[in-house]
Amino acid sequence: MSTTEKNSRETLKKIAYAGVMAALCYVGYAVFPAISATGTKIHVGNAFVVLGALLLGGVYGGLAGAVGLSLADILGGYAQSAPRTFICKLVIGLIVGLVAHKIATISKNHKHPYLIKWSIISAVAGLGFNCVFEPSLKWVWFTLITPNADKAASAIKALIAVTTYATLINAVINSVIGVIAYLALRPVLFKTGLLGELNIKSFKESKEARATSKSGATV
Repeated sequence: MSTTEKNSRETLKKIAYAGVMAALCYVGYAVFPAISATGTKIHVGNAFVVLGALLLGGVYGGLAGAVGLSLADILGGYAQSAPRTFICKLVIGLIVGLVAHKIATISKNHKHPYLIKWSIISAVAGLGFNCVFEPSLKWVWFTLITPNADKAASAIKALIAVTTYATLINAVINSVIGVIAYLALRPVLFKTGLLGELNIKSFKESKEARATSKSGATV
């Protein structure tokens, strides 16, 4: 099989997985779709944005969350917030993916404590940034794009306070769920080859290197 064919297969595979993650994001929204007094939606859909970015990378994970949760807004009667949702979820995925794959390279083989540490850091970075980015985007949106003085004032209050309690609850719950799901699925996906040939190669080479090192140490 040529390199081009392999790359095409990997791309199609990631698109298929992204579709699954988008569906899970929608389901995560439907599981706990409460609305706080400040208008913030409390749900676990963001956990699957984090999971998608950890497994597939920032672009595919972010797009999965953006599509799945924008669709959830539209079907749930909040179509006016769908464009903002798309932007916020895409940014969450991009940040999680940047930290996890570009800085920490978690798609390669690492010891378990390293994976725990960097998956947590990645999730907190993405969802923590969203705590500030979401109200900031709301303020810009209701000030410049679709002017609404009341909603703009509400957004700026949330921004001044850093975030609302509901957004913090969202961030904590979704970080925990996303990280636990990733750590549980990662070994299985390595064994089945679903994380890609490069990752499997790196995983096997690392195991062989450790085995060689141990055998050399016992001689």
